[in-house]
Amino acid sequence: MTENNILGVVLAGGKSKRFGEDKSEVKLGSKTLLEHTLNKIKSKFNTIIIVSNNKIVKDYITIKDCIDGQLGPLVGVLSAMKWIKKNNYSHNWIVTFPCDTPFFNISIIDRFIEATKLNDSLLYFVKSEEKRHNIFGLWSIKLIETLEKDIIENNHRKVEKWANKIGVKTINIPYDNIDPFFNINTKDDLAEAEKILTKYRND
Repeated sequence: MTENNILGVVLAGGKSKRFGEDKSEVKLGSKTLLEHTLNKIKSKFNTIIIVSNNKIVKDYITIKDCIDGQLGPLVGVLSAMKWIKKNNYSHNWIVTFPCDTPFFNISIIDRFIEATKLNDSLLYFVKSEEKRHNIFGLWSIKLIETLEKDIIENNHRKVEKWANKIGVKTINIPYDNIDPFFNINTKDDLAEAEKILTKYRND
């Protein structure tokens, strides 16, 4: 991808409480959930980082949350932004992906690229079937100071509430059959994903 101002970020720092173990390492078919995401996006970004408190991933830059306590995805987003600033990278945007949603279509990346050129919002999320997917996000680095203040001083934890406070635009992604945003939170979800995988054609 020639858009060097966008950093790809995989958020894999959650506690996976409902699943019972680190779900990023759980296998779906022949690949872990984290590998499903990385394999999809690796050709689309010049630089990808993984935010994880539990692992180091070979061939990828892995960073930990900048605030201890596994306080949720907002801290992961802030960690990626602070990493850009610390290392003097030129990225103006980050695109975030969850590690537990293996069927998403990579065409959403092109939609995010288009949004950076519109420059009519500092934050964009994907939406499908009237449901907003708050971890599939395009975040302007200009949000870093506001985000850090809201996390530390105002105790913001929920992505949805914070985004609504800031103002967010949505990018609609229609689909026909298989829900590309099916996410795996429990062992039952994993079993369902195995069934979906037999019908799924990778993009």
